[in-house]
Amino acid sequence: MPDPTTPPQDSVGGDPSGRPVGHAGARVEVVERPAPSGGTAVALLVLLAFFGLIALGIVLIALADADDAPGLGALGVLLLVVSLFVPSGVTVISPGQTKVVQLFGRYLGTIRRTGLVATVPLTTKKKVSVRVRNFETSELKVNDADGNPVNIACIVVWQVTDTARATFAVEDYEGFVKVQSESALRHVAMSHPYDDADAGERSLRGATDLVSGEIASEVAARVVIAGVEVIEARISNLAYAPEIAQAMLQRQQAGAIIAARERIVEGAVSMVEDALGRLERDGIVSLDDERRAAMVSNLLVVLCGESRATPVVNAGTLYS
Repeated sequence: MPDPTTPPQDSVGGDPSGRPVGHAGARVEVVERPAPSGGTAVALLVLLAFFGLIALGIVLIALADADDAPGLGALGVLLLVVSLFVPSGVTVISPGQTKVVQLFGRYLGTIRRTGLVATVPLTTKKKVSVRVRNFETSELKVNDADGNPVNIACIVVWQVTDTARATFAVEDYEGFVKVQSESALRHVAMSHPYDDADAGERSLRGATDLVSGEIASEVAARVVIAGVEVIEARISNLAYAPEIAQAMLQRQQAGAIIAARERIVEGAVSMVEDALGRLERDGIVSLDDERRAAMVSNLLVVLCGESRATPVVNAGTLYS
């Protein structure tokens, strides 16, 4: 049983980098910094030193054999062994790529310069791409704010901005971005109705740009711990789930029919009003209330009816 005196935890729906829920938690707090490195000229000097040490070691071993001097032979072998580690500090980096440098497990920094580069020997170097990437989430079935099941997917454009966090803060930053993107998409889709939003409310279909901005902001807040920046997010697929698609189509058709009928009736009433006003204004005919009502009824039937009106000739009067 939890202790009732314990203060409540912060909401898990807030800042993803906030206080962990349920335990103290531990995060890898590391920030990218430049690694000690030299350009192409330094790298060429290192390679020349590598070949020079090999040549000097071979010469010393040969002299030791000729002069029977074991000390020179030992020095030559030592130089050959040292020369084996010299090239480990030279690497090649392509444009759009970086190298995260570690020395015996300790983070030294990140190399962002391109070309032939020299750094500290005996280091391990992990390649991390900083190119812009994009991926499309799987099609998710979620309930919108009205409880209707909808299928939705989005495209997320992202880029690694902090190579240290991307390497050490999370296990797999690419998988982390994909999972968090789907989670953010699900949360945003559940916060809005698919259509027919109330006043001041945004619908998924009617405010696509605004909803896409919300998705981008929420994904960015979730993946900042991995050193990733979200450039853009766009909805790529949006539709009612198949099980209710037909019913929703009928509802949309009914709404369109009602809207069309409202315009027809509004236009018919306006035409009848103009006709009656012109007849009375020009003195063509004088109508009492009963004849006025009959005329209005006949005109509305003709103007609003779907089928073609059939005229009926009245040989008598309205009262016989």
